[in-house]
Amino acid sequence: MAIGFFTRETTMTRTRRDDILTAWRGGEPAAVPLWELEFHLYNRYSRTPIVLGHEFAALSDTAKEATLARNAEVIVDVADRLGFSAVTSPNNYWEIAPGHAAYYWVPNEWMIRQLAALRKAAGDELAVAAFGYATISPPCDASIEQYCYRLYDAPEELEEAAVKWLGYGIDHARTLRDAGVDAVVNACDIANNHGVFYTPEQMDRLWWPFFHRWVDAIHEMGLVAILHCDGQLTAILETLASSKLDALQAIDPVAGMDIAEVKRVVGTRLCLCGNIDCGLLQFGPEEKIASQTREVIRAAAPGGAFVLGGSNAIFDEVPVNHYNAMLAAWRAEAANSQ
Repeated sequence: MAIGFFTRETTMTRTRRDDILTAWRGGEPAAVPLWELEFHLYNRYSRTPIVLGHEFAALSDTAKEATLARNAEVIVDVADRLGFSAVTSPNNYWEIAPGHAAYYWVPNEWMIRQLAALRKAAGDELAVAAFGYATISPPCDASIEQYCYRLYDAPEELEEAAVKWLGYGIDHARTLRDAGVDAVVNACDIANNHGVFYTPEQMDRLWWPFFHRWVDAIHEMGLVAILHCDGQLTAILETLASSKLDALQAIDPVAGMDIAEVKRVVGTRLCLCGNIDCGLLQFGPEEKIASQTREVIRAAAPGGAFVLGGSNAIFDEVPVNHYNAMLAAWRAEAANSQ
């Protein structure tokens, strides 16, 4: 089946959105879908820039309204030309370091309106994902020491926080659903390069019960449930695959996650999204990017339940020619499979 990488048309009856929804839900799509957790290169691929963050916040309300529609049009145009099957809507405000805002955000009160504009622009051809945090994770700042004390001295406080966080996550997911989202991404880093942060007993008290309730709630809304988690997750892969979770994004190669081995463990019970090394995408060379892309596709695509993408967000430091090398290898694999 020929795939239209550069046009909105895939077939008369099947769209790229259909393909990724099939893959996310454990099926075998017509072609390997492409999706990035976040894509920060839109302005490199478009003459019309998207406006986000503090630049967006400084606009008048009238200008903001016009910018929402223009942002959505640019995102969809680039996604169409690159062949994405889904796009992620900009998140609300967060910081990559204290005092340093992330790139891909709009002010909280405008986030849902940006999502609605993106859904309208995407139509039926592209799936739309959005972030919806719902389970607790260890902090990544100076408060980590105090957090570790609380795990042992006051676990009931963290359990109360987990209850509140889940309630927020489910309420927020309903808002995302009403704005037209297809998939909700729970970004929750509970592991580092050495393993899961929490002990099994802490997971059983503070994480697993809330995770399962979140997945059930997302499915009751008719949406796809995706977990994004960096780090070494081998110890909990079987539990994740045995749950009702639809998809896992990252499969962190820096933490030693081998997608071929992960695929062997989970099969098609869990859709794997990734896992081209973002460091490799940044530094290259192009030949190694192409080689890794081929290896990942051949290891993870058979049987379905696989979506190609970076191992994390495609950040601004990734050169366009490096990302193009990944795309070229993906397209060549698609052509060879016809």
